[in-house]
Amino acid sequence: MRATVVITTKNRRDSLRVALASCTEQTARPEILVIDDGSTDGTSEMVSAEFPQVYLLRHEASAGLIVRRNEAFRKASGDIIFSIDDDAEFSSIHTVRQTLADFDDPRIAGVAIPLIEPKYAGRRLQFPPNSSDTWITDCFKGTAFAVRRETFLSVGGFREDLVHQGEETDFAIRLLDQDFLIRLGRADPIIHYESPIRDLRRMHFYGRRNDILFAFRNVPTESVPLHLLGTTWNGIKSMVRAKQPHDMAYGLLVGWLDGIRLLNTRCPVSKTTYRLYRRLRSTGSMRRTDF
Repeated sequence: MRATVVITTKNRRDSLRVALASCTEQTARPEILVIDDGSTDGTSEMVSAEFPQVYLLRHEASAGLIVRRNEAFRKASGDIIFSIDDDAEFSSIHTVRQTLADFDDPRIAGVAIPLIEPKYAGRRLQFPPNSSDTWITDCFKGTAFAVRRETFLSVGGFREDLVHQGEETDFAIRLLDQDFLIRLGRADPIIHYESPIRDLRRMHFYGRRNDILFAFRNVPTESVPLHLLGTTWNGIKSMVRAKQPHDMAYGLLVGWLDGIRLLNTRCPVSKTTYRLYRRLRSTGSMRRTDF
């Protein structure tokens, strides 16, 4: 299988340099695609000068991470698309090759690649309980995943009106509803440094808004009231703990208003999918043999 690594970036020239260096060293020799979402710090110039082998798409105007990721998946030529953030890097030269081997079942449409976050005391995410079994999970982190390109496009990709935050969970439950699975990968991990250049107000707003939209769009009718109640309550608790509670409060309000407007276009997943999704969320992972 052919691989493409895609990175969407904006104004993170120096961290992107680190990410690209780790991509070019991969033994699988993937295609590398960078989409510059309107950078003004010389990002595109750096890519062209230092990484001429990288396929670069430069946009003057910013459309946001989700729109650009969808664009990257359409432009990529690989069978398996890897997505990492511009503030991350592969920890070894073998990660792409090792992850390709995890697509050993046609129902496996996505792989959540092991992830380490140094900012949080080396927190380890997306690691399987063991490497001898195939472990299925509910979702993946946007900075560390791979997915079959054809399946991604057939499911509809990420919903672009989410703008920022939560697109992975929304995509993953729709994937599950079409009988595809996401497994915990066994490859050498991706290191995510989490750039200090982050718009927390934007993240807080869209995080709470999109949690509400997830319920309105995907949850079966009889489960919507309880799910919305729990999501709203969890949002309020997060709002109380946050240093910028107003953005979260506004996000919850807009989520409810937008969700009500979407009622006539709801296309929820099946009851079976929803129960399986909830089970995976609560347990973290299940053996492939349980499916």
